[in-house]
Amino acid sequence: MLFLEPSLSYCWKRLDFVPDFVVADMAYIHLAVQRRIRERWHVGVVTKLRPDFDLPKSIEAGVLMRCSQGQPLQWMGFNETEQLHWFGVRPPSQCLWCWEQSQRPREFSFAPADHEIVFGTVPLNSAVAQKLLRQARSWIEATQAYDKNRLGLNALYLNSLRFAWIMSLLADTVSLLRACALLRHPPNRRLLTALEPAQINLDLDIDEPEIRNS
Repeated sequence: MLFLEPSLSYCWKRLDFVPDFVVADMAYIHLAVQRRIRERWHVGVVTKLRPDFDLPKSIEAGVLMRCSQGQPLQWMGFNETEQLHWFGVRPPSQCLWCWEQSQRPREFSFAPADHEIVFGTVPLNSAVAQKLLRQARSWIEATQAYDKNRLGLNALYLNSLRFAWIMSLLADTVSLLRACALLRHPPNRRLLTALEPAQINLDLDIDEPEIRNS
């Protein structure tokens, strides 16, 4: 994750492009770095929490997506003007039977800076972030392994930090260039057409014997 910020800077300078989201492994990134990435390039870093993270009690509702009485909450969106994430009661609501209903709010707000990993651009436990972690991460690893093999990085011994940084930027650049090319000039046919199942053609030109009525 030390290479993430310089990689985004390189992409912005050379390609005038940065992704909307970066899906990362665990929370091996400094919160201040993640905040700079969000504020400077408007790139959301989505990553899982490490088990040993000590989270403040004040953001517990946003972490668990539940109020203190256990009512499930849902992410309602991010208010750019206020710079706040808003969470509301998710139906079916049990608030009518809650003994604290007159004292508890129905909506909760948290700023991204309250905790960059938990909130950031999209809240960690929201449906959007969970879909990115569950679906995008599964093919990102395979794509990176493919690029690594194509570039021959398996045969290289990275014996210096600078050399490792250059090779990492090279591998990232290949993936980003491929993504840019597909976005700007999408192919006329689907890339997986040849792998899709198709109905067997039974209209074969075979001379069948003539069937005569007995």
